This record gives sequence, C-alpha cells and structure tokens, in this order.
Amino acid sequence: MEDIKYIVCEEPNHFQLKQKKQPKRKEGEALLAVKKVGICGTDLHAFKGNQPFFNYPRVLGHELGCVIIDIDENEKGIEKGDQVIVMPYIYCGKCIACKSGKTNCCQHIKVLGVHTDGGMQDTIVIPNKLLIKANDISLDQITIVEPLAIGAHAIRRAGVKKGDTVTVMGCGPIGIGIIGLCKYLGATVIALDLNESRLKVVKESFGADFTVNVLNNPVEEIDKITNGQLSKHVIDATGNKRAIESGTDYMRHGGNYVLVGLHKGSISFAHPKIHAKETTLLCSRNATEEDFNFVTEALRKGKFNAEAYITANVSYQHILEQFDNWISPASANIKVITNW
Repeated sequence: MEDIKYIVCEEPNHFQLKQKKQPKRKEGEALLAVKKVGICGTDLHAFKGNQPFFNYPRVLGHELGCVIIDIDENEKGIEKGDQVIVMPYIYCGKCIACKSGKTNCCQHIKVLGVHTDGGMQDTIVIPNKLLIKANDISLDQITIVEPLAIGAHAIRRAGVKKGDTVTVMGCGPIGIGIIGLCKYLGATVIALDLNESRLKVVKESFGADFTVNVLNNPVEEIDKITNGQLSKHVIDATGNKRAIESGTDYMRHGGNYVLVGLHKGSISFAHPKIHAKETTLLCSRNATEEDFNFVTEALRKGKFNAEAYITANVSYQHILEQFDNWISPASANIKVITNW
C-alpha cells in the first residue's frame, strides 16, 4: 500500500510534514482524495494551544474539497470520481439530539480536525452519511460550503425572511457568510465591526446595506438606520465577551439574538433589560445537512460571491511557513484554501 503525506500539529505552535500508510475504508465508508483544505479559526486555536477539548498530536482541517477514490454502492448515488462535500460532524445517530434531527449538537459528536484527525492529508476515510455529491460546483466552492453552512444554520435558527432587518456583529469569515446569505434571502443587513477595511469589503463585495463601526456610537447609528425600530434579528459572529453582552442593544422589542461566535468563559446580561424586550436568545452550533444543501444551492445559483470570499489559493506546503499570518486579525485574508 502506498504512503501518503500529511501535516500534523504535534504540539502547540508546531506543524510537521510526515508520511503514513494510506487508510483503508470499511463498509459504509468512502476513501477520498483530499484536493482542497480551507483554513479557519478553529485551526488557529488548535495551533495556538487554546482550543477546548483538544488533544495533540492532531491532523487539522475540516473544510474539505474531495473526490471519491473508492466507495460501495450507496443510497446517495455517490460513485468513484464524484466531487463531494464533507460534513465534518461525526454524529452517533442514537442520542436524543440526533433522534430529533439535531445531529449538529449530538451528545457524542466528534468534529474532524478537532476530536479526531482531519483533512490535512492526501487521502481520508469518511462515513458515507457525511458526504454530499457536488459535481455541479467547483472544488473551491465545495471547500467553503462548511463555513458558510455555519452561518446558514444561525440564519435558520433566527428565522430570517425577506424584508427582515438583520444586524451582523463581526465581519470575519463566518460573519461575512451570514451577511451574504442574508442578502440571498432578501433581508436588509447592517454589518458591525471595528475594522474599516472589512466593513468596506462587506459593503462592496457581499451586499451589506449599511456598515457601522462599533467605535462610533453603534446603537445611535442603528437607531437612525432603522427609524427607531432597531433590528429584528441580531447575530453575533465575534465570540468576544464585550460584543456579545452588547448585542441586545441593537435588537428591537420582540426580536431574536443568535450567538454563533463562542466565548470560552461566562457572559452576563441584565435580566430586566432582556426581559423588557422579551428577548429570544439562541445559540447556534455547527450545521445540519439542510444547511449544507441551502448553501450549495446559493453557490450553484451564483448568489454568493465565492471569488471575493476566497482570498488565497496556495500549496499545502505554505501551512508550514505562513499559517500564523493567515489567521492574524491584521491579515487581509478572508479565506485561505490550500491545495493538496
């Protein structure tokens, strides 16, 4: 059996390129050739040593663009040579969450590249149930479906509809996905960030109707934009404690507040303040197949600007040299894709 190359995070701040035997698939699994791996914030947290529930060594990578090498006959009609989207959340199918259709928050969930080895390798074995056939979009587009699905799930949790006003806090990769997909649904979007260059990008390339710098009296600005009504939906994609705790200030009475960004500690709200608005507070974790299909359809229709979202397309070897720079808050990159 031939050897394959892989990159492993041996310990915090240390990647190493190695070789191993090609994995063997079992019944109900597929052997995939990894063609593309997107880099995300979770990878950085793991690399830096501050990702919760994480053990070393670990092969990172869960945003994957792959092609089938070998697979049994299956109900999804996936065959050798097909391009596939990988849903990287390995769920048990037996717990109460799975049985109620919420496989995204399975009690025993294992996420590729976090709880089990991910896609920074030439080939990988994945359960068939986690694959979606996608021959009608590009491998680059396939690779960004997962981070966009995170945003799609948050939008679905909020119940965003055409004509709604949505304030999106944070213009990183997840926030940008939320902005673009809210526009796809026909919502009016107000984007918040403190980085003027990111605010410019979301307005020019992703359709944000209004941009507000959080350093410039954001509540007053949103009040003016909405004629005193504030936003029906507020979605936090920052994970920043101070930002999260201020989010209901932008929300109208009777509105929804969805937390996508994850803060590792405690957060607090003044109960009378959120009670007065009868706040619906929701958390949004991972995504389901419904969200992946929603994103795939938007990409298929050309309704999300993938070209602007993908800001670098480089060899996997750059992971060993430039990883820190890609995810730095000072970086101009939105999404870096590595080619295998």
